[in-house]
Amino acid sequence: MSEFTQNAETATRKMRALFPPTPLMRNDYLSNKYDADIWLKREDLSPVRSYKLRGAFNAMSKVLDSRPDADLFVCASAGNHAQGVAYVCRHFGVRGVIFMPVTTPQQKIQKTKVFGGDFVEVRLTGDYFDNTLASAQAFCAENGGHFLSPFDDPDVIEGQASVVAEVVEAIGAPDALILPVGGGGLSAGATQYLRETEAATEIRYVEPAGGTSLASALAAGELVTLPTVDSFVDGAAVARIGEHPFRVLSKIAQSSVLSAPEDRICTTILEMLNIEGIVLEPAGALSVDVLPSVAKEFRGKRIVCVASGGNFDFERLPEVKERAQRYAGLKKYLILRLPQRPGALREFLDSLGPEDDIARFEYLKKSARNFGSVLLGIETLNPDNFAHLFARLDASGFTYTDITQDDTLVQFIV
Repeated sequence: MSEFTQNAETATRKMRALFPPTPLMRNDYLSNKYDADIWLKREDLSPVRSYKLRGAFNAMSKVLDSRPDADLFVCASAGNHAQGVAYVCRHFGVRGVIFMPVTTPQQKIQKTKVFGGDFVEVRLTGDYFDNTLASAQAFCAENGGHFLSPFDDPDVIEGQASVVAEVVEAIGAPDALILPVGGGGLSAGATQYLRETEAATEIRYVEPAGGTSLASALAAGELVTLPTVDSFVDGAAVARIGEHPFRVLSKIAQSSVLSAPEDRICTTILEMLNIEGIVLEPAGALSVDVLPSVAKEFRGKRIVCVASGGNFDFERLPEVKERAQRYAGLKKYLILRLPQRPGALREFLDSLGPEDDIARFEYLKKSARNFGSVLLGIETLNPDNFAHLFARLDASGFTYTDITQDDTLVQFIV
């Protein structure tokens, strides 16, 4: 047994003092839908509703083993890592100072405080995470603390490997493992564990389309920093994969890395919530989201999807529903040029089909004396209905522009 594997299994046993193994559950709905034996590793059911406390626990326990007098741990995070660090600080009874951006939602701030109790201080600084990180690292250096990275740390990677160690202990090595990728800590830990135990498991890695830091690094053959990142999948939207994780992941095939569009992820979140009653955050839904892409390849085989987190803010639900409808073709936004004459509005309303519904109707301006521009949001039950609606509008002589796929306009007016 390699040193890494031994350390990962030791870390897994030590974690039992903190929490039991997270459930590994066969999902009948997904298994039947994709004609495979699909299991979910429910990290969303950990004490902090994500896997992040695993790496924090292992890193912190190693520091305390070598320096029992260590009494200050520092991190920078706006989400799951902060909550994991807070929970572990309280467990060990050590002081934690957690830096979070000023823009962090109050829900996440309060949850971090609850998990840490009297052992954790939350400091809000910086509008952007880079500023927050710099402040945290400066404070840590000035006060002789230990900085806990969310993913770019060998001890954190070792701790995250406990996810797959629990899977193997429960059902043996699966035929396929699907992992979400952000900074790469979980992916590197799982990959190294399976590689060094010589498991025959095939791994697929999933990144959000707006944050493909692993795929970009593999293509370049070196670490790269993405110029822009879509922050919607906030648990995995990372501009640069970690240096330590990439040492492990640089050997994987580019074809094993998949991309999940943010709007499609929204459909998966709603599907799992409405059908299975499982609450997943956007990053937590990544592994399930790509099942349609891999189902044929792994038909009849055992697949484990890591549901990495369930810290979903339900205030985001309207946005998730909106994006899911647009992706599924069930909602469109139009700019309609409406004649300013009696009966014109009635003619437009008569163009709607029995399954079409107006979700938004707003005059934007009168572009001329005889015409006005109207912003329309239209929902329907079948995406094919829009082709019929547009045909009727054309036949009636209406002028309109479909702006549904214009991200700039939609972000501004929706």
